Amino acid sequence: MSAPSQASSARHLPVLLEEVVGALAPVPGETHVDGTFGAGGYTRAILSKGVARVFAFDRDPEAIQYGETLAASSGGRLTLVPERFSRMRQALAARGVDGVDGVVLDIGVSSMQLDRAERGFSFQGDGPLDMRMAQEGESAADFLNHADEAEIADVIYELGEEPKARRIARAIVAARPIERTAQLAGIVRKATGYNAGMKKDPATRTFQAIRIHVNQELAELEGGLAAAERVLMPGGRLAVVTFHSLEDRIVKRFLKERSGAMPSGSRHRPAASETGPAPTFEAVGKAVRPGAAELDVNPRARSATLRAARRTAAPSWATPSGEGASL
Repeated sequence: MSAPSQASSARHLPVLLEEVVGALAPVPGETHVDGTFGAGGYTRAILSKGVARVFAFDRDPEAIQYGETLAASSGGRLTLVPERFSRMRQALAARGVDGVDGVVLDIGVSSMQLDRAERGFSFQGDGPLDMRMAQEGESAADFLNHADEAEIADVIYELGEEPKARRIARAIVAARPIERTAQLAGIVRKATGYNAGMKKDPATRTFQAIRIHVNQELAELEGGLAAAERVLMPGGRLAVVTFHSLEDRIVKRFLKERSGAMPSGSRHRPAASETGPAPTFEAVGKAVRPGAAELDVNPRARSATLRAARRTAAPSWATPSGEGASL
């Protein structure tokens, strides 16, 4: 396995970098977590502020391998952690760290993954239908070739918000086996009546849905938010960048609940009473999106949203069964 070169990864620009660093407000002597290391953009910026330690998580072994040069040149300030960010509490405890001053999460697929056809995340270049961030477990091809039509349709509808999900699922089952990204994209386009004049390629939603399903990204996000609540010390800052509405709704609801801005009732938790848990976050900022200048340089940032908040001194909320189960 070869990691992307430094030169090839130089163009992978971290989204909303100035805004994220502003929300984290790192100062010398602090300890921060970059939960989604990727090409290391946020980590480099945090290190440049003179913090004492950065723990950078990534479940993708190629990202960890790519970061070794930066870690070696950091004077011991950067520790790479080959783990899901939902397990940051356990991973930090194993390294003797009880609390941190900042956590940043950049949710979804990285540019490094999208741009490598052999990883199978994108239909811009043909490659094996893989999509596994951790490079282990069920691949996208495994799922599409063995799941029943109803399950495939549900995944595409719920995680891709695709109104023609049943038609696409029927076409996928009829065309099995499916092994290549270009093959899947062609099936989706034919099933949806795509033509070159359409503004958005319909394969985008299906690829998104399958990727989220294969990597269990929404459950991972829920677990990561709960983990961040536990590891952040009073006054610690949380910054989360999302790229589509499914992710953003989870972050928005989490911060509203944990800051007391809305009743805590959900499908997981009954509404809090007046004696319920105290707010664990405050100073919840408004959603921040990229400006025109950033979009000119990095069009991939167009769907990004940043939400940030500051940890209070209140104890972490109990995690109900099924929420943040990886914790």
